[in-house]
Amino acid sequence: MAIDEIRKEIDKLDRELFPVILRRMELSARASEESALSAAEIRQREREMLRWATEQSGDMEPYIHRFYSSLFELGRAYRECNNPAGTKIRGILEDALKKQTGDFPQNGIIAVQGVEGANSQMAADSLFPRGNLMFFKSFEAVFDAVESGLCRFGLIPIENSSNGSVRATYDLLNRKNVSIVRSTRLCIRHELLAKPGSTLADIKEIRSHEQALGQCSEFLKTLGGKVSIVPCANTAMAAELASRSEFGDIAAIASHPACELYGLVPIAENIQNSDNNYTRFVCISKEREIYPGADRISLILALKHRPGALYEILAKLTALEINLIKLESCPIVGHDFEFMFFFEMQGSVRDPRVAAMLEALEQTCESFKFLGNYSES
Repeated sequence: MAIDEIRKEIDKLDRELFPVILRRMELSARASEESALSAAEIRQREREMLRWATEQSGDMEPYIHRFYSSLFELGRAYRECNNPAGTKIRGILEDALKKQTGDFPQNGIIAVQGVEGANSQMAADSLFPRGNLMFFKSFEAVFDAVESGLCRFGLIPIENSSNGSVRATYDLLNRKNVSIVRSTRLCIRHELLAKPGSTLADIKEIRSHEQALGQCSEFLKTLGGKVSIVPCANTAMAAELASRSEFGDIAAIASHPACELYGLVPIAENIQNSDNNYTRFVCISKEREIYPGADRISLILALKHRPGALYEILAKLTALEINLIKLESCPIVGHDFEFMFFFEMQGSVRDPRVAAMLEALEQTCESFKFLGNYSES
């Protein structure tokens, strides 16, 4: 056949397929309304159809299997969007959207980890220019301060562009009863700070937060293992410790504002691995608040331990044209080789399709936690 004839035949088949697919999705939705079949029984019918189709497919078997799997997933997405169920998440979203939140506040009592000069402090000052900061020794103490109502908001680092995710934050988001209401990014420039008069040759020990140490790993390699590297709770705490050094042989990796605060000087500047070094912080609140312009959604999901479980979630998002921004797996403590997943996607819960998608995820996942719908600055 000539190429023009082939194209005409394809166009003809596409026009014939189009109404058939529409009709199938409509009938599938109607059957779901009328039938008393459980989700497991519906999946069994789909598996039987897949088995029949692939048995007839010959060499086309993997492609036919993918085609019908996608068709079934699209049908489920259509049914779920048009037949929303009364789930826990629906009540949560309705309550959150009823609140007259107004614009995101720029004041309040804000919990941050560390001391003055920490990156968390600088991020908090940027997000809350009129905020009253309270400092805590640990990330968990920040969560506890917010959860107890002592502080209205808390600011916690969640990932770095050079050194990856802060796993402790994911664990706390999963365990604590808080909501993400905003996120922000801070450009991080690291310096090696020491007491005046010290040189790089004098330094025997370098202290900093483990994330900062990871972000400066290339610089640390140049020291050839001659310097002891000691993690500590916070970059500003490291600077404070360096300022107490009796012999000036302890240095800290921290940001430049720590110089003035702790009487230090930089003995090496811009030592981070990348000039494009950003840390992302999430703002947490005890209240579920959704502010105007919210266009990001964060979830923590635990999936059934079976082949294709994650694919089904991703296929659902694809069917609804929802853009997935981040997908991170974290081990489930006490369960060998089982993982929970941190999802971040674009979308607003004010969109009925998105709300229906969240309901469907709540019903199909082993566990489901809605962390918030928010915007990033």
